[in-house]
Amino acid sequence: MTMLSSPTSAGPIMASGLRSDHWRSVRAAFRLGLPILIASALAAAIWFGLPLDPRARMALIVFALAIVGWCLTDLDDTLIALAAAVALVLCGLTSARSLHAALGNELTWLLIGAFIIAAVLRASGLTERLASAVLNRTRSVRALFLASTGVIVATALFVPSTSGRAALLLPVYLALAAVIEDRRIRRALALLFPTVILLSAGGTLIGAGAHLIAIEMIQRSGGASHGYLGWLLLGMPLALLASFGAAFVILYAFLHPAERAQLIELPPTAAGTLSGQQRYVGALVGLVVIGWCTQPVHGVDAALVTLCGAITLTLKPFAPISMKQAVKSVEWQLILFLAATTLMGQALIETGAASGLLQPLLAALPPGALSHPATIAALVTAVALLSHLLITSRSARATVLIPLLAPPLAALGYDFGAVTILIVMGTGFCQSLPVSAKPIALYADLEHETYWPRDLTGLSLLLLPMMGALLLLFSLWIWPLLGLSLR
Repeated sequence: MTMLSSPTSAGPIMASGLRSDHWRSVRAAFRLGLPILIASALAAAIWFGLPLDPRARMALIVFALAIVGWCLTDLDDTLIALAAAVALVLCGLTSARSLHAALGNELTWLLIGAFIIAAVLRASGLTERLASAVLNRTRSVRALFLASTGVIVATALFVPSTSGRAALLLPVYLALAAVIEDRRIRRALALLFPTVILLSAGGTLIGAGAHLIAIEMIQRSGGASHGYLGWLLLGMPLALLASFGAAFVILYAFLHPAERAQLIELPPTAAGTLSGQQRYVGALVGLVVIGWCTQPVHGVDAALVTLCGAITLTLKPFAPISMKQAVKSVEWQLILFLAATTLMGQALIETGAASGLLQPLLAALPPGALSHPATIAALVTAVALLSHLLITSRSARATVLIPLLAPPLAALGYDFGAVTILIVMGTGFCQSLPVSAKPIALYADLEHETYWPRDLTGLSLLLLPMMGALLLLFSLWIWPLLGLSLR
């Protein structure tokens, strides 16, 4: 009887499995078919619906397909960007020489050298040692959060990319979290680290790849080049206000007064002075930063200063790691992505696709609205701050928004460089979802519980008006005092 009943009892299970497989197949087909359908519709709408030059329409089609790939597929962002760059070359919209040049410009070498320097710093343990020395002086949760914010902001001076800084600072966060027993305080601290990493990135030229895209596009438009010191003067005040503002928002929105005032006792810093190797690394990194800041005086470009520092820092027996080991830490994927997306932005501007696309939208605004810098600043700020909900990569956001907004507004009398800086500073706000930025995803996926998506949503709703107000303040009043005016 048992043998006869087995097929009957297995029937519902098999049917359930078949239904499950069927729905999985349907979902997979939907995930594949939806991007293809949307891409086809966009391509047809651009080609047949926009009264633009054929080259401009073709550039927009390649651009639109890349955006669909970034937003609606699981394909790697760099793969999509490289495919788009190759398509632009094959369609004759740009030259192969331009693609090669994008990989060999000064900013690319600056980023490569900065990655090597960051690898040496990480291997030496100098950053953790100095961070521990600062944080161990704190006695309350409030003081710990503010000191942590200062340490995180300082790393933006010499460590490139937000993902590189997130990895560098992760041991510091884990050491702090290990001695904090209160789950709510640990959650707030976990929110603090990636948030400040992202918001402080705008303070330096090497803080994010999007900055290099912005500088490249400003230079191609004939605008003034902003070196390391120039960007520092424009971006660091905003980065400091945004970072410490976010720290206070986290302290007062996620912790009670008693939790903020709670006393903490951190483990003592390792006894003894810095090792000879750490002093060697620290001195050379300091010289590199000084070299960046004094470029207008000595005239040596920042990339060459960086490469000299990278070579000296990897000399044996003084260096903690060799050049071969340091080069392995370079985010080559980011380098390729920046080169490809820079080419995409260049093609959109040169073919007139960007101006042709946005002109009808600007014409739809109320008469006289475009003559007020405050209106333009508010429009650009809103688009830049909210763009991360659609495009998760910050560099991709810069690639999309700068060509679409800056050239048409420049044609109306606004400064291309000022609009570009405003856009790229706004794209640094991306705390709403775990997938919005690599540091957010990294600190959300640790062995111990950190924060939930609803925590990020709540934090972003609080930070959004603060960031909007800061960007308007700087674009309309502070930056014009430094020579960067929208008009």
